[in-house]
Amino acid sequence: MNKKEFFSSRWGLVIATLGIAIGTGNIWRFSRIVAQNGGGSFLIPWVLFLLFWSIPLIIAEFAIGKSTRYGPIGAIAKTGGKNFAWMGAFIAMVSTGIMFYYSVVTGWCIRYFTSAISGDLFNTENHLAYWESFSSGYTPLIFHLIAMIVGVSIIYKGIVNGVEKANKILVPSLVVILFILLARSLTLPNAIDGIKYFFTPKLEFLLDFKVWMNALTQNAWDTGAGWGLILTYAVYMKKKEDIALNSALIGFGNNSISLIAGLIIFSTVFALSSVDAMGQITESGPANTGLTFIYLPILFSKLSGSESVNIFFASLFFLALSFAAMSSLVSLIELTTRTFMDFGMQRKKSVLLVGSLGFLLGIPSALNIDFFINQDWVWGVGLIISGGFISFAVTRFGVDKFRSEIINGPGSDIQIGKWYNFVIKYLIPLQAVILLGWWLTSSISWDPEWWNPFHAENMGTCVAQWSIAIITFILLNKKLVKLTLRDQH
Repeated sequence: MNKKEFFSSRWGLVIATLGIAIGTGNIWRFSRIVAQNGGGSFLIPWVLFLLFWSIPLIIAEFAIGKSTRYGPIGAIAKTGGKNFAWMGAFIAMVSTGIMFYYSVVTGWCIRYFTSAISGDLFNTENHLAYWESFSSGYTPLIFHLIAMIVGVSIIYKGIVNGVEKANKILVPSLVVILFILLARSLTLPNAIDGIKYFFTPKLEFLLDFKVWMNALTQNAWDTGAGWGLILTYAVYMKKKEDIALNSALIGFGNNSISLIAGLIIFSTVFALSSVDAMGQITESGPANTGLTFIYLPILFSKLSGSESVNIFFASLFFLALSFAAMSSLVSLIELTTRTFMDFGMQRKKSVLLVGSLGFLLGIPSALNIDFFINQDWVWGVGLIISGGFISFAVTRFGVDKFRSEIINGPGSDIQIGKWYNFVIKYLIPLQAVILLGWWLTSSISWDPEWWNPFHAENMGTCVAQWSIAIITFILLNKKLVKLTLRDQH
């Protein structure tokens, strides 16, 4: 049997959970989405959906993980009923699918850090060609392996000695680096123009349905809510830990990091871009990485007249990005490891199995950018379904009973009111259905063969891959329950 592990303190729990939420999406995706959706106008629905999507789901995940002491499969089976263990398996599958290519992203970040610190990043005139040369070769495979080895090494040591200790280094270091970069960016000439754009709302964007959909999407993808990751870390919460307060700290802490990253990027782009600033910041580029790996190196090369200063700040930025990626990758590896541990496997054997599978199944994304784009699309949109499944499990348990007995149970410092019942039972499923429908139908407009499952980004490939996973897990439902809830048979 696996020995019961717990985070050593609230600080250990909060910092590790922040590590889940704070990822590359806070830094490279957030600023691009803000720029594409009217700057300050986007921030209003973004904050609202933090309150109506992210925090309610984070509360649910903390409560489910803490009360059941199981990863997604056992947790959903115990909360929503044994007939729905397949939903927990789907949640685990989505985050595991993301792990396979997120280690590739982490590898990219590490590669660009080493490239920046050596000065090699600034030995090129054409950063698009530099990116294409790197991403089309075998180098991403090497850095994918490095990322998996580091992540597995952390998980191998367990919760306190591995996850907690690593995040106590990664997350505070990330915050310190971002504040150093913030101080530099705010002192650049014309930085105020970027800040004005970032915080000035415009009515026409607030009335645009797409802006609201993108704000909800950013919350679904960025905070870690509904992924099953927070649920997994909550397995290791002490009994007296408060759920509501920790959830608020994670939600607002994550979005604060996004705001700091936004200030850095908007100030820098508006200050240093001699051409179309908005054209550069809204460019998604290959695999949605244009801003980070193509345009930011150009900006860093213009930061000052001193090459050594430019190298210093570029190295800091890519180090921060590597730390953000690694803290999220660690949580993805832990979720899959926890799933195998729930099946009765020892941690060390489980993490070695997950690490091996993670490397092997990440190879296609490391070597083929189209495969990477496909997996990012399928499992990224799949997260919306995961959030809906968590809401369903709570509803099946009984929302008021869940709120009063589990959320407001032992260790609760802050009592959650009846508003939560309405949000988790009605608002979360409604948002999930609307958001899922919007993304899938949107793909019809950009792909005439929207039904073709072999295209990279469309409805057909999502429905095909989700259906295979869901049908398989439904057929295996009884087996999954038997494997996971062994002590209850």
